[in-house]
Amino acid sequence: MTEMLLRYFRTKQQEVQTEKVHDTQCPFCSMQCKMELIEQSSVTRKKYLTVGKDNPTSEGRLCIKGLNAHQHALHKERIKHPLLKVDGEFKQISWKEALELIKEKFTEIQANYGKDALSIYGSATITNEEAYLLGKFARVALQTKYIDYNGRLCMSSAASAAAQTFGMDRGFTNSIKEIPHSRCLVLAGTNIAECQPTIMPYFENAKENGSFIIAIDPRETATTQMADLHLKVKPGMDAALANGLLKVIIEEGLIDETFIEKRVNGFDEVKDYVTSLDLNEIADITGVPVDHIIKAATVFGKEESGMIFTARGIEQQTDGSTTVRNFLNILLATGKIGKKYSGFGAVTGQGNGQGAREHGQKADQLPGYRSIENEEHRKYIASIWGIDEKELPRKGVSAFEMIQKMDEGEIKGLFLMCSNPVVSNPSAEFVKQAIEKLDFFVAVDMFVSETARLADLILPTTSYLETPGTMTNVEGRVTLREASFPVRGEAKHDWEIICEVAEALGKGKYFSFASPEEIFNELREATRGGIADYSGITYERLRKEKGILWPCPDEDHPGTERLFLQEFAHADGKALMAVVSNTPEVPKETPNDEFPLYLTTGRVMSHYLTGVQTRKSSTLAARDFESYMEIHPSTAEKYQIMDNVLVKIESKRGSIVVRSKWSPTIRKDTVFVPFHWAESQNVNRLVSKKLDPTCRMPGFKVSAVKISPIES
Repeated sequence: MTEMLLRYFRTKQQEVQTEKVHDTQCPFCSMQCKMELIEQSSVTRKKYLTVGKDNPTSEGRLCIKGLNAHQHALHKERIKHPLLKVDGEFKQISWKEALELIKEKFTEIQANYGKDALSIYGSATITNEEAYLLGKFARVALQTKYIDYNGRLCMSSAASAAAQTFGMDRGFTNSIKEIPHSRCLVLAGTNIAECQPTIMPYFENAKENGSFIIAIDPRETATTQMADLHLKVKPGMDAALANGLLKVIIEEGLIDETFIEKRVNGFDEVKDYVTSLDLNEIADITGVPVDHIIKAATVFGKEESGMIFTARGIEQQTDGSTTVRNFLNILLATGKIGKKYSGFGAVTGQGNGQGAREHGQKADQLPGYRSIENEEHRKYIASIWGIDEKELPRKGVSAFEMIQKMDEGEIKGLFLMCSNPVVSNPSAEFVKQAIEKLDFFVAVDMFVSETARLADLILPTTSYLETPGTMTNVEGRVTLREASFPVRGEAKHDWEIICEVAEALGKGKYFSFASPEEIFNELREATRGGIADYSGITYERLRKEKGILWPCPDEDHPGTERLFLQEFAHADGKALMAVVSNTPEVPKETPNDEFPLYLTTGRVMSHYLTGVQTRKSSTLAARDFESYMEIHPSTAEKYQIMDNVLVKIESKRGSIVVRSKWSPTIRKDTVFVPFHWAESQNVNRLVSKKLDPTCRMPGFKVSAVKISPIES
């Protein structure tokens, strides 16, 4: 009996659990949903449960990615120590050895080839503090002009368009809570149902309130299914479609003449151009019927309020910047901005896509959206950093152009932080070959990604569970991500790595930070008086108020929920419309006899970016374990492609092999492939090197391809 009781109590003791709760934010999309990871421990095992936490943007909602994010953070393949490549294999070394090697190699490269022989490739998934510090590191510690980041492939079109049109760029010009009350919503090239699922209830509420929703996409998606009108545009013809909408709005007298007269420049030139166009020709080149164009334009023009949202579908093109400008022309012509329930929303893709582009990672920018070519801006930032303005480099080039300079031999060294350019850039095989030419390559990552695999040295960084700091979400709302999970192995935070490398290079006095909050306080001063002014935001306020919309110029300021109430950010206070031609400056590929189909790319709900993190999640990987090609059944039959078989897709740049997926809802002249996979499934192998002349965005969304079945 005693033995049975002992066994019973021993079993009960093993079942007793302790529970720890870790506050955090989802590391994936720009909604930056707040959540808690609950860690339940018993003698025999640990269990993890993720629950949503109330916040102003996603109101406690989570999607499938957020619910399972911890799986990659706790994955057994996490890098826990510095790794040095020796004879083609990675060997563990100490941090001291790693830092000494970086000092030796970076110093040698710059001594032999000049300061600009080193480059930095940053990320839109790191915190504001780390993005700020990385920009400072490039300009102060390395004194190189070559820094850019993966947000160049994501948000640059919308950012440049907003800056040119309004004089400033913040993702949303008004807060997310206005969406349900807007009378007409245009979703141009965005599949929010899969890319930002927790924003969907705002649009569903709008529909319940009687809002008319217009979706523009070559495919039918879960997002277009919600719409009242789906404009199934040919890939790459979005700018021409916007001209058709503008033509109808102007000729039907649906413009806001008072608003245009008081607050807009450039309207007459736009009017002259679009009224000279033939609507039937626009319908022909866009593939959207005339009656659909008229319906969309009429509803948007007549409603008292309206909002336009753009995303990668229209932005990741070689005329992405001007295409977004043309949709902004529609907003300005109808006076639907700077007032209740009306405005623009650039649906940011990456977690910190907004904040990461504000504070110095872009080739031409200094913190607070200051320009690196503006003498006043340069002097101000130099004074904050304690250096002579003359020591600040001038502007560099975009991310892909840096890779081209690696190929040409001008750039000899690379410091890569939390990005995977071998998979994410166009002409991916060329990118790999260019990086392989480097004399010395350091990658900072959690995993040995496809790009990190090419590095000479990999430095282990921490995950979202371990790294505290601020992020700026889709609205432009600055949030504080708490992090209390124990650091894995010898991994260090990105900001710690930057500071330690700077110390090794003899620049430690400029990087003597002990916490993210100390970095943020310097960032606040660096942004004071700038367009993206964070100076009134503090960690204490963020904890209390759960996020603040910038600009916020002092600690008594509540943050700015709606921009442009009285004036725009140009010197004269007016917005600027611009003529956008139906014929883009950089010609796009169109189908021909050899490559008869359009290829467009995008995301699926269960994966994020190049999949380095989500493919480490067993739950997410199981949902979508391989890439695929979505194709119309009649097109598939024409090319003898059965459903669910392997198919070869070829462009002028190369080829990939994926599985076919019949879909009667995609255009018959178009195939779609998601971009979360690498190697032989990497769709970016097929994409051209051509770039948008304004923002240097590659044209991911339009390629000409041919397809053929793989013989079994």
